[in-house]
This record gives sequence, structure tokens and C-alpha cells, in this order.
Amino acid sequence: MSGLDVWVDGVGLWSSQLADFATLREVLAGRPPQPPPRRPAAATLPANERRRAPESVLLAVEVAGQAVAMSGQDAAGVACVFASSHGDQAITDYMCATLAQVPTELSPIRFHNSVHNAAVGYWTIATGCHAPSTAIAAQRASFGAGLLEAASQVCSEQRPVLLVCSDYLGNGPLLEVTACTQPFGCALLLMPTRSPRSLARLRLTLTTTAASSTLDEPLASWRQANPSATALPLLARLAQGDGSCHIAAAAQLGLQIDMESVA
Repeated sequence: MSGLDVWVDGVGLWSSQLADFATLREVLAGRPPQPPPRRPAAATLPANERRRAPESVLLAVEVAGQAVAMSGQDAAGVACVFASSHGDQAITDYMCATLAQVPTELSPIRFHNSVHNAAVGYWTIATGCHAPSTAIAAQRASFGAGLLEAASQVCSEQRPVLLVCSDYLGNGPLLEVTACTQPFGCALLLMPTRSPRSLARLRLTLTTTAASSTLDEPLASWRQANPSATALPLLARLAQGDGSCHIAAAAQLGLQIDMESVA
């Protein structure tokens, strides 16, 4: 395919080490980060919804809110793509255990939150968004697949699109399969044209070669600990203001990302 050009106007980031995109810049500059709060604030959600929402939803909503706030866009009119490799692993573990042991005691509320598009549902309701929304899963290629989908919508529809990719840490026997040992979420607000808030232009080119971007510690170990952290090579380039990277978009496909920063 020919390259897709999109502009990044907002970035959201939260993990057990990083409270936001500014903290990543501090880490890359060699300064120790301030630890984030124990849970994502997810201030976009009403208080009652924050109390009911699982931590996987709080994580996704937190990074989405950060990216939209940085961009200055009105969330109500922004299309969104939410990606996650595993969804809510804690609820999946709970449901499997309950169905195997006492199926009549399955919680309707927890079942409601188990669906893969739960986070995008919370987000669109809280923001009053009636623009198109998409939920994607592609295992460890979920960020790349989500970025390809979001960029395709930006270019074809000539509209802003919010990309969110997040996974919470694993739980129970699932942890042995997913090896997801810490939470990580990120978001990008993508635009079809440059604006006064643009950070960089990305050119995305689909390839048939495996992802090959490398990272220094501690980013390399963070990337291994969570599939959504495959976004770190791109986030690091955005934080540093230059460079290229290559990330997985499917089992046999990759995305070459060439970045041009805004001077």
C-alpha cells in the first residue's frame, strides 16, 4: 500500500511507572520519574461510573482523556479506535472460575464489563460521543493493528480519530499464558492535517517484515511486560522528536513509521 500520512495532536500514557507522556520525556532525559497514583484517575468518567468501572476501563479512559485534552479537540465529535490484546483479564479469570464452580452465582455487572468493547462503551457514553467507534484485538500486534485502522479512518474520512491501546495486568492461570505483569495504556489523537497543536507527522507504510525496533532499558523490559507497550518505540520517538521505528501490525505484517517532528 502507499504511505498514510497523519498528524499527532495529542498523546496519553499511563503505566505503573509513568503517569503521562511528560513523565516518559523525563525518563528518556535521564531523570527519575515521579511514581503515578495507584490507580488511573479516569476523571472523564462521572464519579459513580468510576466506582463501578473495572481498572481496565479506568486505564483506557485515563489515557484517552489525556490525549484529547492535549489536542484541544471535543471528544464528542472524535471517532475512536480502542485496541487491547487481552481485554479485562481479571474479569475473564473470575468468569471462568465461577462458571466452572458455581455458575448460578455469576455477577451480571461483571459479565457486562467482560466484553471487549467495554472501555469504548464507557468512553463514548461519558463524552456523549456519537462518532464511529471500533474495538480491535490482535494479540501482541494490537497497537499496530489499531494504529493502521485509526490512520486509515483519518485519511479516508478526513477527520480526527482517537486511538487507545491498553492492557491491565494478568490474573490467575491466564497470567501464565499472557505474561502481562503490569498495566500499560497509551493513546494518540490523530489528525488529517497539521494544526497549531501538532507534535509530529507520521508516515505509515505496511511491510511484510517482522518488527525490529529496539529499546534501551528500562523501556525494553516494560515492553516485554505488557503487549500494549509495543507502542513504546513510537512513543519514545515522539518524546525525543525524531526518528523511525517498525512495529507489528499482524502476524506477518509490520508498520514502518517515519516521523517528521514539528519545528
